[in-house]
Amino acid sequence: MIKPWIFEFMQVPDLDPAVRSPATVSAVFDEGFRTWLQLERLGFEGIFFSEHHFGLSYSPSPNLLLASIARHTTRLRLGTMGMVAPFYEPWRIVEELIMLDHLTNGRLEIGMAAGVPQELVRIGLSGDEARERFNEILEILDAALLNPVINHKGKHWQFENLTLMPNAFVQPSPPKWTTVVSTASARKSAQRRSKICSGFESVGRFTEIFDAYRDEAARLGVSAGPDQLGIRRHVSVSRNSAEARVEAESAKAATMKVIAADPRVASRESALLDAPKAGSGFSLHADEFIAGSPDEVAEQIVDQCRRCGAGHFLAMLGRSLADRRDENVILFGEEVIPKLRRANIG
Repeated sequence: MIKPWIFEFMQVPDLDPAVRSPATVSAVFDEGFRTWLQLERLGFEGIFFSEHHFGLSYSPSPNLLLASIARHTTRLRLGTMGMVAPFYEPWRIVEELIMLDHLTNGRLEIGMAAGVPQELVRIGLSGDEARERFNEILEILDAALLNPVINHKGKHWQFENLTLMPNAFVQPSPPKWTTVVSTASARKSAQRRSKICSGFESVGRFTEIFDAYRDEAARLGVSAGPDQLGIRRHVSVSRNSAEARVEAESAKAATMKVIAADPRVASRESALLDAPKAGSGFSLHADEFIAGSPDEVAEQIVDQCRRCGAGHFLAMLGRSLADRRDENVILFGEEVIPKLRRANIG
């Protein structure tokens, strides 16, 4: 079975920031909310909200979006993919997550990310410091999941007998997720018993990353099946396959605009903190864009998931054309999801 999720980017309309009105901004949230309310009926597993800043999306605080939908749903799993840890104090992260676990009645998924240099550089945070902060925060988070009174002595934070309030998760072990694009981070995630999700790269690269995770998990004697692995893709689905492929090209153009290198970043750092080496550049493979009729889309998703062993699929649906997003979501839910849930990943 492949578990289907919405990956919610909260696309900013392609308007000059100077002419965006309050009504324009409100419409983005209102339309998003209407879409999210359909997802339980359509059979989605849940929603992962992304986090971006400084004009990339209308999701600078995904936890607020998560809380807004929590009391209007009963079954959907809800989380972030991921919360950009270096932007926060670790105790605030943990206390917010505990609150959200209660607000969702135990449906929280804890997703963490290191961030992208295009955003970090805007506030003077280097890639090296962001990596340090990310790793230290993960250490604190893992300790807090075991004990609400924590002690820590690191480079960026030091505290003794710090009591976190609220001090108890609803779930004994809330699922942890980490976004990764390197084998080293995949191995570290296996050590932390965190599920992993990747995007942008080819299925072949996913397989290398997931193999590293599986190898490390096998060494540790812990589970590393399809339920620990997820892939995120742009999806355009239509009754008209040609129309879907045109939409996919628009989605690709929108993606390249978002990830276009900041001149302050391109000369010295990869566009993703997790990339194999600084200066290695950003990879956007053709596998990233799935398009076609419902049957064609389902076939492509099942094929990609089987090839790399992923049991979760995060769909970024109808990103390029807001007026067709509802159609994308409904077609995906009614005609693609049943095929995914019947699929045998092994």
